[in-house]
Amino acid sequence: MRKNKIDIISLGCSKNLVDSEHLMRQLQAAGYSVAHNSSRVDAETVVVNTCGFIADAQQESIDTILRLGEAKQQGKIRNLFVMGCLSERFRADLIEALPEVDRFYGKFDWKGMLSDLGHAYRDDLSHERCLTTPPHYCYLKISEGCNRFCAFCAIPLITGRHTSVPMPQLLDEVRRLAEGGVKEFNVIAQDLSSYGMDLEGRMMLPELIDRMADIDGVEWIRLHYAYPTQFPYDILPVMASRDNVCSYLDIALQHISDKVLTNMRRHISRQETLDLLARLRREVPGIHIRTTLMVGFPGEGDQEFEELMDFTREARFERMGAFAYSEEAGTWAAEHLDDDIPQEVKQDRLQQLMALQEDISLDIQEQKVGQTLRVIVDREEDDYYIGRTQWDSPEVDPEVLISKDKPLAIGEFAQVHITQALPFELMGKAL
Repeated sequence: MRKNKIDIISLGCSKNLVDSEHLMRQLQAAGYSVAHNSSRVDAETVVVNTCGFIADAQQESIDTILRLGEAKQQGKIRNLFVMGCLSERFRADLIEALPEVDRFYGKFDWKGMLSDLGHAYRDDLSHERCLTTPPHYCYLKISEGCNRFCAFCAIPLITGRHTSVPMPQLLDEVRRLAEGGVKEFNVIAQDLSSYGMDLEGRMMLPELIDRMADIDGVEWIRLHYAYPTQFPYDILPVMASRDNVCSYLDIALQHISDKVLTNMRRHISRQETLDLLARLRREVPGIHIRTTLMVGFPGEGDQEFEELMDFTREARFERMGAFAYSEEAGTWAAEHLDDDIPQEVKQDRLQQLMALQEDISLDIQEQKVGQTLRVIVDREEDDYYIGRTQWDSPEVDPEVLISKDKPLAIGEFAQVHITQALPFELMGKAL
């Protein structure tokens, strides 16, 4: 056990990761040695930043806490703190079920951790953080919460109403990070589309991204988690005209059947979805669209599932993830709809959908063979350098395996000639 050291373990999404980075900066300023997701937990105090979105993520959080609880009982840890989404949502239950945890904090009250450790939260550092990503890229969280209240989603129950970070604060953060060597900014939120509505009653995402693109050192800006209903179409000319705004959009569509979309309370129709996709591809040539689809939601019969499969074949998403519906306590669907589709049916549909997407992905990847693409180099492994194109977000999208014919610098860009394609990887040689 290393005294005056704190290990932070972040679970779940990149938005959680940003919270951990802000906490780490405060702890560092208080004089602690801080480690993140260390392979060997040896600190006097361990903080678990939990995810509470879906059942699998909740279980991962619980399993991690139990494992660390055992380490505490063995004398390897003195203090065990839990924060984040799971703690925000189920704190009372967790306090009763996990007595080995010393303190529970939610998603927004973790500042009290500093006080419990005997230190004051420093407001002058509220906009600073310790990056846990490689130094050439980061995540930029521009808002918290969501006002959409989809039938299946527990996020509003955890994060509350949509709250945008003021634009001057974000631009200042981008400037400081760019001056520190960050080249790639992955803009994240539960709902990018609504950015600014709570500040000035208008969609301010296009203005924010346009102003970010003017900042020296910003090489790539990538957009994650737009909402399809009331989409801010003014962002498209920005994407099309600014070289450092990636032709990439992460926009979760969930389904295409009007029946299922209505049950999901998505406030969008099949035709409106098709019109949105057509406009995205028309106004931003070459755009790569990442989406998330759901199978097994109440009301999805065989006909609705086949409609989803046909839609996937026609839409040909460059990037797609999917998951099976799981009922979340407190959501509209849990209280008003019967989760009557057997789990084995959900899993079979999920496998069919992902197998279809693998074929689509391979076909799209093969079209890049013979092209020379700009790639940012993330890391070096035994046989290859590993990088990404503008169409690849860290952790979730394909990577480019670059042969070691010539030395490359981590965090720098290279021109890579693509020689081979796999469903979720490209291979190439640096020119």
